[in-house]
Amino acid sequence: MTVTLQTGPLIAFRADASRQIGTGHVMRCLTLADTLSYQGAVCHFLCRPHDGHLIERIESHGHTVHQLPLYEALVQGKRCGTDGATVPAHAGWLGVPWEVDAEQSSRVLACLRPDWLVVDHYALEASWEEIVSPAGCRVMVIDDLADRSHCAEMLLDQNLGRYATDYADLVQESCRVLVGPTHALLRPEFSEWRNASLARRQNMRLQRLLITMGGVDTDNITSQVLCVLNRCRLPSDLEITVVMGSTAPWLDAVRHQAQKMPNPTKVVVDVDDMARRMAESDLAIGAAGSTSWERCCLGLPTVMLVLADNQTAIAQHLHAAQAAINIGSIESSNWENRLERVVAEVGANRLQLRVMTERAASLTEGQGVWSIVNYLLSGG
Repeated sequence: MTVTLQTGPLIAFRADASRQIGTGHVMRCLTLADTLSYQGAVCHFLCRPHDGHLIERIESHGHTVHQLPLYEALVQGKRCGTDGATVPAHAGWLGVPWEVDAEQSSRVLACLRPDWLVVDHYALEASWEEIVSPAGCRVMVIDDLADRSHCAEMLLDQNLGRYATDYADLVQESCRVLVGPTHALLRPEFSEWRNASLARRQNMRLQRLLITMGGVDTDNITSQVLCVLNRCRLPSDLEITVVMGSTAPWLDAVRHQAQKMPNPTKVVVDVDDMARRMAESDLAIGAAGSTSWERCCLGLPTVMLVLADNQTAIAQHLHAAQAAINIGSIESSNWENRLERVVAEVGANRLQLRVMTERAASLTEGQGVWSIVNYLLSGG
């Protein structure tokens, strides 16, 4: 293996994207990698090319990707390692037994000899981290679940309602634990657009609606949301924008549905100006995932849907803080009726929109990535 000559610290990332996993893990790692690169670091990614991967996108940002072999005939949802030890609940997301992933990752990392290894994967925990880290390499973990142990010097959980004590029995006492959306890994563009976004919300009315159900949306919730909006009494001058990823399996169906909407509706793919689009929107309907912190930074009022179990706590805490409205899980039988009612109510309630803006904006200013970068590059 040939290693690119570097001028600064080398940071390795282990993260995957897929139709099952979604895009959030890779995208927040990409935010961190881009900012590190801007400061002179060299970043390498270790990824498995699952269906729906983002390898080309990572490479388009100038980072090197080391593809781990893709195994076609593996049992999904594998819960035990080869030694019978219990492994994480999301072990099936890895695509191989964790020991196999550890062996393959170790070979790459032994050649790279990184200064830091950043791990953002629900299927990996302390056993994997102990095996793969070369001598002198320090480990940072990005997590949301607090459901497994880690062998790390630093851990980030950017979710509202999380406490450092939630990890007390899961990491070493010496591990630096950062929690809460203040530390959210947002691209610099969000903090740059923050003042303009908050200023235009002083006299707000519903003219622009943004729909973001994640980069993949495997269940085609976006089309269902559009069907609900088709039944709503919306302002005649309202414009709707739908943001999706190019790997979304229902992209053509969403485009077809958009053409039938009574309000002008456009579908945009793999956008690189999300901060601007959020800043210029008056209301969002979105998944309660990591994009929540982007919306909060810009004070964008949001009606949230829970698309996966790990989004439940985020939605509940944001609702309790009056920073967004939680419709609940798409598994519930009447979520569409609730969405129709809430959109009609909030669209006509400027006071509620203003309250959501203020409460959301108070949660994060979008500077979290810089504190992480400074820590990694300063040697802790």
